[in-house]
Amino acid sequence: MDDIFKQLEVILEQRKEASSENSYVSSLYKKGVDEILKKIGEESAEVIMAAKDGVDSKIIYEVADLWFHTLVLLRHKNIEVDKIEQELSRRFGLSGLEEKANRNQ
Repeated sequence: MDDIFKQLEVILEQRKEASSENSYVSSLYKKGVDEILKKIGEESAEVIMAAKDGVDSKIIYEVADLWFHTLVLLRHKNIEVDKIEQELSRRFGLSGLEEKANRNQ
């Protein structure tokens, strides 16, 4: 298991059973989807601000936070990373315009 997303998926799943006093992720799960979405919104804004600053290291740091909190959402909803990979694979080779047109059907 050398894929960092799959490793994180396992850890994030384990955090569902952890004490919210000892685990940040567990506390997010216990607060529910609205709190997780709030964190994703905050992290998205921080990515935008980092990109505006133009400092690559800040962008990398903030995107990592955004992806992490998105993975928390996926585990909260019991959606496996593999499902996201399958969706991206399905889109591979399609133009963005084709993919968008296919969504409206």
